[in-house]
Amino acid sequence: MSTANPAHDWSAAQYLKFKDERTQPARDLLARVPLQTPKSVVDLGCGPGNSTAVLESRYPDALLVGMDSSPDMIRQAKYTLPHLEFSIADLNTYKPDTPVDLYYSNAVFQWIGREKRIEVIKRLIESQPPGGVFAFQVPDNLNEPSHVLMRETAKVGPWAAKLQSVGRDTFQSPQEIYDQLKPLCSEVNLFHTSYYHSLENHEAIIEWVKGTGLRPYVDPLQPEEKDAFLKEYLRRLEDAYPSSVDGRVLLRYPRLFVVAVKS
Repeated sequence: MSTANPAHDWSAAQYLKFKDERTQPARDLLARVPLQTPKSVVDLGCGPGNSTAVLESRYPDALLVGMDSSPDMIRQAKYTLPHLEFSIADLNTYKPDTPVDLYYSNAVFQWIGREKRIEVIKRLIESQPPGGVFAFQVPDNLNEPSHVLMRETAKVGPWAAKLQSVGRDTFQSPQEIYDQLKPLCSEVNLFHTSYYHSLENHEAIIEWVKGTGLRPYVDPLQPEEKDAFLKEYLRRLEDAYPSSVDGRVLLRYPRLFVVAVKS
């Protein structure tokens, strides 16, 4: 689930606090992949191996490998699936040794800069045999309260100057993705799903985003700054997300899915 190395390594343990919720989109993406018996499958940004396990369950006879830029994620993946091959690599420069029938990516390409991500995808598709599939999904949640409030919180308080350059690139629109990939592909299928995750409380929203989207905002902060930032962020979350009848909180989480078939 990660690409170029951040200043601090990704935490597999933090990511896996919501393993079931993070794995469901991986299952939904794979359900739309038309390949029945691919010979070679690569899990791009495999994270701790939860998506790789989903791939293995469908394609037990394929040559299946996982790659990720995070050493901690790869350690966890190797521990969970010791019989499979995993490697540390950067998607910006990744190049397989042999043709790949299925490239599969669960929530990774949002971490590549906007100007580079489509070129990376196109480069990999070009290396595939005819009929090969490139399938990926990415969060589409930058306009959700969970992420809007990160940006708002970053603009107030003593950390504002330190965080003024922190931000996330928007992802290409479905139209842009289609127009960029269609010249290489016989099919480019796109769909959009919004998940509503029932979380224990508002603090659980913070625990969720600590593993991914919140990191660029809190990693640069000193411990006391981080504590103050999270307290202010929590206050804003409590105002934005109502508590359900059972006291839990519904976190709306939209995702964009793309399944492209090489011409």
